[in-house]
Amino acid sequence: MPFFTVREKLLQHIETALDRLHSEGYLPSKPPTPQLDAPKQAGHGDFACTVAMALAKPLKKNPRDVAQKILDAVGNAEGLVAKAEIAGPGFMNFFVAEDAWRNALAGILEAGQGFLRSDAGRGERVLIEFVSANPTGPLHIAHGRGAATGDVLGRLMLAAGYNVEREYYINDVGNQIDVLGRSIYLRYAELFGRTFTPPEDFYPGDYVTDVARRLKDELSDKYLDKPEEDWLQAFRERGMAVMMDRIRADLDAFGVSFDRFVSEREVTERAGLADMVKRLEKSGHVYEKEGKKWFKTTDFGDDKDRVVIREDGRPTYFATDILYHDDKMRRGFARLINIWGADHAGYIQRVKAGLTALGYPGDPLEVILVQMVSLSRGGESVRMGKRLGTAVWLREVVEEAGRDATRYFFLLRRSDSQLDFDIELATKKSIDNPVYYAQMGHARMCSIERRAAEAGIKAPELGPGALDALVLPEELDLIKALERSREVVANAAREREPHLVAHHIQELIAQFHSYYTKYKGAEKVVSDDPVKTRARLLLCRALRMTLFELLGLLGVSAPERMSLAEEDGDPAAA
Repeated sequence: MPFFTVREKLLQHIETALDRLHSEGYLPSKPPTPQLDAPKQAGHGDFACTVAMALAKPLKKNPRDVAQKILDAVGNAEGLVAKAEIAGPGFMNFFVAEDAWRNALAGILEAGQGFLRSDAGRGERVLIEFVSANPTGPLHIAHGRGAATGDVLGRLMLAAGYNVEREYYINDVGNQIDVLGRSIYLRYAELFGRTFTPPEDFYPGDYVTDVARRLKDELSDKYLDKPEEDWLQAFRERGMAVMMDRIRADLDAFGVSFDRFVSEREVTERAGLADMVKRLEKSGHVYEKEGKKWFKTTDFGDDKDRVVIREDGRPTYFATDILYHDDKMRRGFARLINIWGADHAGYIQRVKAGLTALGYPGDPLEVILVQMVSLSRGGESVRMGKRLGTAVWLREVVEEAGRDATRYFFLLRRSDSQLDFDIELATKKSIDNPVYYAQMGHARMCSIERRAAEAGIKAPELGPGALDALVLPEELDLIKALERSREVVANAAREREPHLVAHHIQELIAQFHSYYTKYKGAEKVVSDDPVKTRARLLLCRALRMTLFELLGLLGVSAPERMSLAEEDGDPAAA
């Protein structure tokens, strides 16, 4: 049986009332879809609706009169509404009955792991492309932030009913791959005692020497002192393969997976670059000048036109970018989401222009920009390790801070905002550490259940009246916050903002801790009152289950025990 939140049920009743008023002739045209929002002030109820004000003008009626007509038609919504009021110029404020909230908690417990899932995305086919770092070096910390953002967005969208696939685009052609091959060769020759002056285009990282050392072991001196045409392809291909192996290993250690890795070379050969350029020419957006082919991106708001084919017939990176996005659309995706570094902001409009010129309607491409990450330790800026040069490798950060903390810290803020990653805080076993605080919330629920079992209390069953004892305002507020979790997941997917889930986790745990701390006497979770104990243990079970699922959507583990002294003391004492 599908799960419906209180908000969804109330909306259905309002929509039914509006349809009835329309069929009776009171509303001459089909009414707009109503919206339910949380009032700005708690005293104004659980939900507010403004549809009466939207209907009043075409009806030429007083909005308060329209609101009253709607409220009369809604009634108590089959016991859902305890009270409804008209406020101001025609706001309809609904106060939900306490029993309805307890029934919602029962629904959450019955739905189990499926509680957070919805059909908000209605099966829309979406391709999320992210990371896509050039295979010329390891992943750095900013790549990690993009990886966490893309991976979690994919998880959230799947939970919200989208048909999602995740893709990594390998830039395996072009000058940067040749530079990698030459850089490795120079280090390879150096291992045999040759000296060199680094050219202007050169990758200086120690990882290049690591690859060169592998090739020395594999090839011995086979290519030593040979002309470039003899060794460039071998060193380029081998270097790229080693880098991709490391990138895949780093992603796997970070808990990030893809449905496929797509090669730029393969796309260029398969998708037909020449045919794509001809389509652009047919559309009137490509012209020749100075032996080059130019795409008139100025037709789409760019500051100047861009070359797509060079004088020697080779495509530019821009041309292959358009081809790749054309290929995505031709594979049947309705929505393309790219996660790029903030330094790529200038490319967005150009790629969108390419899709428009190719005849794709609407605006199928969304780009989420990820800002750089600064690393600090106790407030002081740091760099990680001797081997890093100017980069901070993702692997180094994950090894020190751990996968859970690294992912969670990346997700605490909007991806387009600056992020200071305090590695000292991330490794701290304290409630000051956001990820530790979140995980401890789950561990505390497990601890309460263990303490109840140790006291001889059986795991309570959900049956008639099992939740009736949940009457405290804080308990009802916890149920409301729990139920909001489903909408938070759907909203985070729809708005492409994974940080909303991390914030909700923090708020949910803070709310429980406040309740738990306030009631330590007769009203504590496990007490001498078996009826109240059963109800509160069921509430804790729903909290545990929801926290487990929310943390899972972020790719963060939910431990059942924590090595914090508090678990053995008052905070976890049921």
